[in-house]
Amino acid sequence: MMGNEVKVFSNGKIDLPVKEIDGQVYFDAEAAAIGLGLTDSKENKAYVRWARVRNYLNSPQVAKGSWITEQQFYKLAFKANNTVAEAFQDWVAGEVLPAIRKHGVYMTDQKAYDLVNNKDSLIDLLEQAANQLKQKDIQISEMKPKALFADSVASSETTILIGVLAKIIKQNGIEYLTVEGKPKPMGQNNFFKWLRENGYLISRKGDSWNTPTQKAMDMGLFEVKESTTPNPDGSVRITKTTKVTGKGQQYFINKLLGENAA
Repeated sequence: MMGNEVKVFSNGKIDLPVKEIDGQVYFDAEAAAIGLGLTDSKENKAYVRWARVRNYLNSPQVAKGSWITEQQFYKLAFKANNTVAEAFQDWVAGEVLPAIRKHGVYMTDQKAYDLVNNKDSLIDLLEQAANQLKQKDIQISEMKPKALFADSVASSETTILIGVLAKIIKQNGIEYLTVEGKPKPMGQNNFFKWLRENGYLISRKGDSWNTPTQKAMDMGLFEVKESTTPNPDGSVRITKTTKVTGKGQQYFINKLLGENAA
């Protein structure tokens, strides 16, 4: 078996140790938390806010030296709403995970080459791949039409921006959505169009543009956050920001999964 071997990925700012056990990817908890900005800074060094991480994961035993699953990583990613986290998520989703899954199992290019000359290892690899496929088939049949990362927000009390949800949905395999009757690339602008077209956001131009419809609010899909900013003349400007609730995140993920499976 080739599990338990640690591979370290680096983006020039942080080293992220990753390992695979029985077909499941595990991340070093400390490095993942630092990459997602769940830290405090002291004397120019980042320290993980372990109490917050444990709370987000509902896992009191997580600490330095722990490993978290890919699902737990996404759970932290949903909670970590900051620019540092967005860049780190892009790197993990765009480079780290594809590199791990390039050969269908956890191995480097050199290991893939060496296997050609090792019959026993190749047999072991084929058996491992067959077991992984069997496990994936079982998982797919049990989880349809809901994905693992959708579960991570099922009971979330954290709201996120619509643009952040669009990015997370795209990172997790939904690359297109239907807008104006045509498949369009998943992205913030097209997601806003999809939400307006399907009656979740108001499409009428004016102060209510892109705010939730009454139907969407009654469904508990959004919250509107108000903030005030003082103007130079002494008046106060009120800004409204639409955010997606945990219930809304799961609702839209499942709905788009259903569209893409159709």
